[in-house]
Amino acid sequence: MKASKIHMGPSKIALDLGDGSERGEYVNQDYILHKLGRPHRGINLMYCYYPLDEGWPTRASKLTLPAGKTAAFAWDYAYDDYFPYEGGIGGTTEHEPFESMRDVRRHGQDIILTLTIDPAVSDEHLIKIAEELRPFGRMMLRINHEAMGSWFAYNKRCSYQEVADFFVRFHKIIKKHAPQIQTILCVGDGVAHASGKLKYEDEFAEAISVADMWSADTYLSLHWGWPFDIAEPGGKTHKRVTNKDIYEGLKFEHSRFMACSGGKSRQFALNEFNADGDVNGPFEQASQVEDFYHHLPNEAPFISAVTFYQFRDRGRLGLEVEDPSNAGAGYAQPILETYKKIMSLPQHLPSMEIGENIAFPSKLRWGGSEDADGISIPIKFEIAPTFCEVTFSGDDIGLNLMLEINNRWFYKKTGVKTIDIMPAFFTSSPPLNCALNIFAPPPTGENDPSQGEDWEINYYAELKNPPEMRIRYIPVITI
Repeated sequence: MKASKIHMGPSKIALDLGDGSERGEYVNQDYILHKLGRPHRGINLMYCYYPLDEGWPTRASKLTLPAGKTAAFAWDYAYDDYFPYEGGIGGTTEHEPFESMRDVRRHGQDIILTLTIDPAVSDEHLIKIAEELRPFGRMMLRINHEAMGSWFAYNKRCSYQEVADFFVRFHKIIKKHAPQIQTILCVGDGVAHASGKLKYEDEFAEAISVADMWSADTYLSLHWGWPFDIAEPGGKTHKRVTNKDIYEGLKFEHSRFMACSGGKSRQFALNEFNADGDVNGPFEQASQVEDFYHHLPNEAPFISAVTFYQFRDRGRLGLEVEDPSNAGAGYAQPILETYKKIMSLPQHLPSMEIGENIAFPSKLRWGGSEDADGISIPIKFEIAPTFCEVTFSGDDIGLNLMLEINNRWFYKKTGVKTIDIMPAFFTSSPPLNCALNIFAPPPTGENDPSQGEDWEINYYAELKNPPEMRIRYIPVITI
């Protein structure tokens, strides 16, 4: 069987996905892959770390409120109502977010960890977090996002200058202890204030200049009063804006970021984006979001990635809505099928470059979803198949693999021998000359320190033999 090297590189505009937050539970990556048909560049996980607070690490909304106090807003608790980060000093890496992070990376995606942190924690806490995150490769760390707001606990406890200084402090610790991790600064509200600058721009100027990546959270519509009230006409806890408004705001923010960094450019991502079905209704939600993605490359060409918020939501900010009778189930909104079409647009597909012919055994390298070396095996079909399976043998059964054919992706867990890849042909027939592309993310989700000096950024595996293809064009028995 012939085979070639294949290199997977970045797309023009990366697609990321939020999975779990104060509004919804984490959904495993197998389910998401089956529903959407391809992995994302990265998965955004949202956690908080307030280890100095009484009651930590209980989730904030489960703590007893002080006598006479009731919650009337999503952030009316002692600290942010995200999932608790259970690592850190005195913690463990056996629970969250590490279990979810391993799941994300096993499935060929990078981690975007959104982490809100009490700025009062010592450097020892931050060093411990950096060391815990180090094995997870080229992940992205979004520190105290929406930092120019007033709703998160860190903003209620600190001045904006203190929040900005904390970002710089944690960034420097990350660069020393886990330098492959990219830090993300999320600031700005898209509005020019009296000075012509961003709100609190002077306080955050150093943070803007040192951050590895810039980001903004922006919603075409949002019901921020959820779940404490219902969005109705005339209400004051929801909004809707035009796509043009968002584009203009992003252009202004980018110009100010550039000004604060001496004209030095870097990646600028939307780390939370959607239109709220509570405001738009499900059909206009899908159409407005689709229009935004279609025009983004021309309207805001500096945007490098967009994170759809989120996969499953208890309100109407998800591709699915969580079933109120069963938290482990969800039902799709119209936007799910729209989003699948968005995922197939050329600007959102990773680049694939075929290289030289190879022989087996062959080495595979996983640097991340934007930098991986795999194997491409050409397949010639006579017609659309009736059966199509891939079977691995020997030591190769122990590999953790991501397979792609006809633009459909499949996951092979360690120990699995055969993968039925017929779903790749359920909606479209393959070209007669097709290819099976194989990549090998780390089976534990973590890189292996024993593999060499570059272990922090690369994971290596060896495919000893070409897989066996079972292709049939007629039913087993015909009548």
